[in-house]
Amino acid sequence: MPELTFTSAVDLASMIREKKVSPVEVAEAYLQRIEEQNPRLNAFVHVQPERVLREAHKAEDAVHRGEALGPLHGVPLSIKSAIDVAGYRCEAGTKLRAGNIAARDAVLVDRLRLAGAVILGVTNCAELLMAWETDNLLYGRTNNPWDVARTAGGSSGGESAAIAAGMSAAGVGSDGGGSIREPAHFCGICGLKPTPGRIPTLGHFPPSVGPSAQLGVVGPMARTVGERFAPTV
Repeated sequence: MPELTFTSAVDLASMIREKKVSPVEVAEAYLQRIEEQNPRLNAFVHVQPERVLREAHKAEDAVHRGEALGPLHGVPLSIKSAIDVAGYRCEAGTKLRAGNIAARDAVLVDRLRLAGAVILGVTNCAELLMAWETDNLLYGRTNNPWDVARTAGGSSGGESAAIAAGMSAAGVGSDGGGSIREPAHFCGICGLKPTPGRIPTLGHFPPSVGPSAQLGVVGPMARTVGERFAPTV
């Protein structure tokens, strides 16, 4: 269902709350899209479909029980693989961290889960986040969905490619000198570098501490800039 996977995160959340579509149906559509598109784009580096569907079923049960729903309830998101997602690889694109599995969620990932988001998986990035394109010796290059002969940009290129190709409704990247904004530009999506300190960076590698805390941030990436969610979380 390509039309579903290209629906904005805001509209998906509204459709789920209004029971026009189920979180399981949405998750299945995104997993199918990942299966179709990721081999040519190399955007995701770690996806656990069974876990995604378990989270989606829990989200669907909450809808049926009439529970209070968070602003991102049932919406599938992706996370740059330099940010901890419990049980997923957090390697920051370097062989020095090959096979590293996050033991816990980063603060921002925990907050996304509290808002109801379903985490699809983690995406490719430049080695140690230090390049204008997304390529590394662990997973190779992420391609631009508009032209696979071209780069998706970096260092959050996996995120930009996944979102532009309809493999994720929205996601989280990180940015010091353009690592959200440049790949968002290359792939034709939206990316924001928040004010440093506005969103907690705890759980990001490399750590944003000391002088780098004045430069390095984590921030949102999506296909559109929609209306704000009600501050329910």
